[in-house]
Amino acid sequence: MIATLLFIAFLGLMFLGVPIGAALGLAGAAAIALASPDTQWYGLLAVPQNFYAGLGKYPLLAIPMFVLVGSIFDRSGVALRLVNFAVAIVGRGPGMLPLVAIAVAMFLGGISGSGPANAAAVGGVMIAAMSRAGYPGSFSASVVGAAAATDILIPPSVAFIIYSVLVPGASVPALFAAGMIPGILAGVALIIPAVWMSRKHKMGALESSMPRPPFWRSLREASWGLAAPVLILGGMRAGWFTPTEAAVVAVFYGLFVGMVIHRTITLRDLYPILREAGELSAVILLVVSLAGIFAFSLSTLGVIDPVAKAIVDSGLGEYGVMALLILLLITVGMFLDGISIFLIFVPLLLPIMQHYNWDPVWFGVILTLKVALGQFTPPLAVNLMVSCRIAGVRMESTVRWVGPMLLAMFLVMIAVIAFPQLALWLPARLGY
Repeated sequence: MIATLLFIAFLGLMFLGVPIGAALGLAGAAAIALASPDTQWYGLLAVPQNFYAGLGKYPLLAIPMFVLVGSIFDRSGVALRLVNFAVAIVGRGPGMLPLVAIAVAMFLGGISGSGPANAAAVGGVMIAAMSRAGYPGSFSASVVGAAAATDILIPPSVAFIIYSVLVPGASVPALFAAGMIPGILAGVALIIPAVWMSRKHKMGALESSMPRPPFWRSLREASWGLAAPVLILGGMRAGWFTPTEAAVVAVFYGLFVGMVIHRTITLRDLYPILREAGELSAVILLVVSLAGIFAFSLSTLGVIDPVAKAIVDSGLGEYGVMALLILLLITVGMFLDGISIFLIFVPLLLPIMQHYNWDPVWFGVILTLKVALGQFTPPLAVNLMVSCRIAGVRMESTVRWVGPMLLAMFLVMIAVIAFPQLALWLPARLGY
C-alpha cells in the first residue's frame, strides 16, 4: 500500500510541475515516514543520512569538473577552430556541413561530459554557418541536437559516472572504454540520414560557393583542441591520473588554451563561466542526492524484489524482457532527462540484470544509448531544447528531421544488444 502511495505521490508531484529532484525527495521522505509510524521522527533521520550518502561518493567529484570543462571550451573558441579544420578536410557541398557538425560534436564528446554543453558549443558555431549556407533552422537544430547526444557515449561521460556509482562491478574506466565504439557507430549512423536528407531536399544550396579554409592553417589553429582528448583519455590510460583527476586536468588545460593560447577568455569571463558550471552541477548533484532518499525508500519498502520477480516470471524470456525494458525506457525518455532515468530505474533494473547474468558494463552502455536517444526525442529533449533556442525555432518543427536520426541511433542500440562485443571488446583489450 505504501509502495503504491510512493509512486502516486511521485507522479502527482511531477504532474503538478514540481522539479524532478524535489519530487523524488518528497515522495521518498513521505514513504519513509509512513513506513515507521511508531517511530516517525526517528525514522525520518534516514532522510538526511541518505541525502548525504547519495552525494558522498568519490566518482561524483568528476561531474562539476567535466561540466566546467564544457563551459570553458564553449567560450574558448575551440569549437570554431575544429569546425574550420573539419571543413578543410571534407570540403564544401550539399550535406557536408551537417557531417561536420556531427563529427565536431563527437570530438567534443572527448572533452566534455555534458550533452547540453556540447549542443551549445557546436550549435553556437554550426547553426549560424548552416543558416548562411541555406539549411533550414529546424533541420540545423535537429542535426546539432542529435549529434550532441553522442557526448554521453564517448568518454568522458557524466552518465557513465552516475551509472558506476549505482552499479557494483562497473568501473568508470571500463565504462569509458565500452562507450567508445558504440559512440562512434552512433555518430556514423547519424551522418548517413543527415547527409541523405540534405541532398534529397536540396538543402545547403549556397554551401558550394562558400570558401574552403586552408588545410595547414586550420590544422595549426585546431591543434590545441585536437590534443585535449589525447591528454584526458591518454593520461587515464597511462595511469597518470584517475577519471576524477582527469577532469581537473582538463579544466586547467582548457583555461590555459582559452586564456594563454587563443586569448578568448579573460579574467572577467571567469565569473560567468564558473557561475554557469556551478548552477548546472548543483542541479545534477541535487537530483542525485534526493534520488538517494527515493532509492532508500524503495529498498526499505521491499518494492524492488517483487517488481523484478514479476518481470522475470512474466514468461517473456530474456530478449522479451529486454524489449520490454527498451519500450519502457523509450517512453520514459520522452519525459525525463537521462540522469533522472538512471537514478530512478537502475535500482529497479539491477536485480533483473543479475538474474540474466547480463554484463554490468554492457548493460550500462545499452541504458546510456537509450538516454542518448531521449536527449533528442520530443517533447522533453534537453539537447534539442538548447539547439532550438540557438536556432530560434519551435521544437515541433524538428520532428520530421529528427525521426530518421532517431531510427539510425536505435539501430545502433539493437546492434550492441545483438553483438555485445561491440561494447565489451575494447575494455577487455585494455585490461579493464
